[in-house]
Amino acid sequence: MHGEYKVPGGKLVVVDVDVEDGVLRRARVAGDFFLEPDEALDAVNRALEDAPDAPAGTDAAGLAARIDAALPEGTVMYGLTSEGVGVAVRRALAHATDWTDYDWQLIHEGPQAPALHMALDEVLTAEVAAGRRPPTLRVWEWGAPAVIIGSFQSLRNEVDPGGAERHGIEVVRRISGGGAMFVEPGNTITYSLSVPESLVQGLSFQDSYAYLDDWVLGALGEMGIRAWYQPLNDIATDQGKIAGAAQKRIVGPDGAPGAVLHHVTMAYDIDADKMLQVLRIGREKVSDKGTRSAKKRVDPLRRQTGLPREAVIERMIDSFRARYGLADGKVTDGELARAEELARTKFTSPEWTARVP
Repeated sequence: MHGEYKVPGGKLVVVDVDVEDGVLRRARVAGDFFLEPDEALDAVNRALEDAPDAPAGTDAAGLAARIDAALPEGTVMYGLTSEGVGVAVRRALAHATDWTDYDWQLIHEGPQAPALHMALDEVLTAEVAAGRRPPTLRVWEWGAPAVIIGSFQSLRNEVDPGGAERHGIEVVRRISGGGAMFVEPGNTITYSLSVPESLVQGLSFQDSYAYLDDWVLGALGEMGIRAWYQPLNDIATDQGKIAGAAQKRIVGPDGAPGAVLHHVTMAYDIDADKMLQVLRIGREKVSDKGTRSAKKRVDPLRRQTGLPREAVIERMIDSFRARYGLADGKVTDGELARAEELARTKFTSPEWTARVP
């Protein structure tokens, strides 16, 4: 069995391993990482394969503990972690796929209503789960300002209805968890990944966020921004948070392995005063951290890159394409029809929006 895992902010780890009588055998770890001394690699392999008390079902943390205990004193790892090796083993045992195993499709269409974006996320990810659509990167264009609340958030606790009405801001609820997003068409960059569940097999929920965010960290790095994944679902720089992510798992037909929706909203620019008039939780978070302005919590990409929004998006797409390949595509007529119906019956309905009052 073969597994690969790129350590967030680090290097690629590759593991080939067999299982016999429920335990790991013939483990071989490789990759483009740095490791000293040389014999440390043999120690890692032995920790995995000479482990009758470490069954093949041992999780990544348990495998990492065995590796740490076996390493020679003074071992130095660069671009590699014991946990990363454990994750690569788990991905091998789960027969996980890799980014390059797929023909990726890009969808980047004109501005659409907030409720339609919510519906498209659900429809397109369900199509990936059913095997009718390839893994898809969809870049959003917002047709109107909005507040997008998480699936489990309380509407009245998150949104000031007077502020939303005064600024003409629609409130919609998405299918993923996480916190509220304040978006304006020219100030926000949002994208979705709809991917087969096999791409994140063997990863913990937290690790799947880091794994699916890794490409955009590389894209930001190419624009001169040193960014990192900040658990559980933020992307940050030393200047502050620039993005938040959320996920939803969708089961495949008849309970078959499904797909994962991973969407990210990035602050290209921000009207912090308006945001604090619309979001109640924004005031509390700012107060809790003792800051006087939300601008000290969220640092926009416009200032950090000096690039127009369209150029930032173009560079992100180019970076993804260079890594994994990316063919231009579109929402099909059938997908759009289902999404429009779902937007009408679900995502604009008071019952859904206020399902947690």
